[in-house]
Amino acid sequence: MTLFHFFNCAALTFGPHAVYYQATPLSEYDTVGSCIRAALVYLGTTLIKLVCLATFLHGTESEGFDFTQEILKALIGFLDVAGLYFALTQLTYRNISQTHKFQAIGLGWAFADSLVHRLAPLWVGARGLEFTWDYLLKGLESNANLVFTVCLAALGSLMWLRKNKPATLVPIIYASAGLVATMPSITSYLRKGLHWDFSKVVGFELAASLAMAFVTWRLFSACQRPS
Repeated sequence: MTLFHFFNCAALTFGPHAVYYQATPLSEYDTVGSCIRAALVYLGTTLIKLVCLATFLHGTESEGFDFTQEILKALIGFLDVAGLYFALTQLTYRNISQTHKFQAIGLGWAFADSLVHRLAPLWVGARGLEFTWDYLLKGLESNANLVFTVCLAALGSLMWLRKNKPATLVPIIYASAGLVATMPSITSYLRKGLHWDFSKVVGFELAASLAMAFVTWRLFSACQRPS
């Protein structure tokens, strides 16, 4: 039963990435290599972030919300934006259009993030003797993270790759990208500052990811129209 629970949680955590790949043109263009490149950029970015976190943040046993520490975490978290910029603008991708390029990068980035942050906890915790909803919630959180990452990659492609976008949409694009990039700090405040339990935080992340997906889709569609 515990192994069955682990497989359920793993399917919920990693299954949507495979479904996204198969349900979009990414599978038709054979973009596995592009996804792997994005995953490698994510690993490099994460290593740099870990070094920065160890250098600039002091260790604390308090679980409360430390405003100064969270601001530093948010600033360091913007290295993800730099990593996505590198993946979108500096790497070359064959057999893939600009329209699908951000999807391959976002998918590879999100899958690598789930592997790094969720596979080991699932393997250790979901196979325990006592059933808990936390690992199913972590799977739902991984789905929200997938949507956030693809949205950020799409917004990044609008900012850095599309030149003929409407000038009136530029502030909205940058504001939306900034909001998605700071989402980890927002959820941290909900957990530590407002003391929300994990289920409420995951519910907020799912709702926010759907809202950001709709906003990103509208922005991307508007920028696709001929000026």
